[in-house]
Amino acid sequence: MPTNSIKLLAPDVHRGLAKLVAKRLGIELTDCKLKRDPSNEVSFSIGESVRDQDIFIITQIGSGTVNDRVLELLIMINASKTASARRITAIIPNFPYARQDRKDKSRAPITAKLMADMLTTAGCDHVITMDLHASQIQGFFDIPVDNLYAEPSVVRYIKENVKYEDAIIISPDAGGAKRAATLADRLDLNFALIHKERARANEVSRMVLVGDVTDKICIIVDDMADTCGTLAKAAEVLLDNGHAKSVIAIVTHGVLSGNAIANINNSRLDRVVCTNTVPFEDKMPQCPKLDVIDISSVLAEAIRRLHNGESISYLFKNYPL
Repeated sequence: MPTNSIKLLAPDVHRGLAKLVAKRLGIELTDCKLKRDPSNEVSFSIGESVRDQDIFIITQIGSGTVNDRVLELLIMINASKTASARRITAIIPNFPYARQDRKDKSRAPITAKLMADMLTTAGCDHVITMDLHASQIQGFFDIPVDNLYAEPSVVRYIKENVKYEDAIIISPDAGGAKRAATLADRLDLNFALIHKERARANEVSRMVLVGDVTDKICIIVDDMADTCGTLAKAAEVLLDNGHAKSVIAIVTHGVLSGNAIANINNSRLDRVVCTNTVPFEDKMPQCPKLDVIDISSVLAEAIRRLHNGESISYLFKNYPL
């Protein structure tokens, strides 16, 4: 693709996904430096002209450093804006604070809306994300938002790595039933769901299996894996009460915070597969059950199509060639 009017930026940390996207596009990452001074303030500079350029900023936001990564992104957007960039697109595969999308109790903030306001105020013209926890977040923005789906990549992974003719798709809760049903239709499989009751946030007290999984390879699909306690308990329910053959979990955003690695290692899960929307390469040596689905080709094709003024709806159902 022509490279004279496109710039791909990424913060100094977690550049793995950005490098893969740049390689697929056949371009180099734009020279930029982001550092912190002794008072921990962020200092950012772009090492080449971006005047009248199409800017794409890729950031991987995971656990532990969410607020730091958000601030860095806002500063990078604003720096590009003041440097007279023609259009600035923030590529945020794992949208931060997506679970705070509604006022679920008195005096609670709607932080996802605050994120939208901050990105717009900083100078962002377009947002690309993947598998939003709540799709209505797109309506929080006054700028275009493209919510890509990991489903085509997941379908490809299952066909290449799982004996899926003997499998069944599992939703770990009622809220994910639509996601599981859609994936099951794509693979011509049955699906079941697990009803869970929470005593408090990130703590499941009781699980009930709805459906027959006897002697099946159970593929649990979800949009996010945080502490992985739910996945571990779901595997026990499927194996003990459902008499399943084996259990695999496939999630879009592997946040893997807290005791996630210990929970996976001590669980009866055969495999936990995550896309690389969130950086977790440093955790893979600690957990042999982890596997990765690379979504760089999806993001690269979205960038190419957006830059050339083409529709990206093709990517909603198809894996890029």
